[in-house]
Amino acid sequence: MKLNLFLTLSAFLFCLGVYGMLARRNAVMILMSIELMLNAININLVAFGALHGNLTGQIFAFFVIAVAAAEVGIGLAIVLLIYRNRASVNVDDVDLMKG
Repeated sequence: MKLNLFLTLSAFLFCLGVYGMLARRNAVMILMSIELMLNAININLVAFGALHGNLTGQIFAFFVIAVAAAEVGIGLAIVLLIYRNRASVNVDDVDLMKG
């Protein structure tokens, strides 16, 4: 397969993630959009690594997956705390928790 197909798929996923992050108000949906963007980056890393014939892209993709797992764990913990205090996961309500 050609590199253009992978780059097109990656660009589509990344744009979908950016749209989801900017348009959504639900914190869980925003976390899912960030995961989409990180997966788009992983596709790029693996595609360029395969193009050059080395494993560097796959190794970096593995580290991105590890960072994404940590982000999900901490992000969901924060979302649960917000839900306990506000009974909503709407990110517009988060600024009401000041003080």
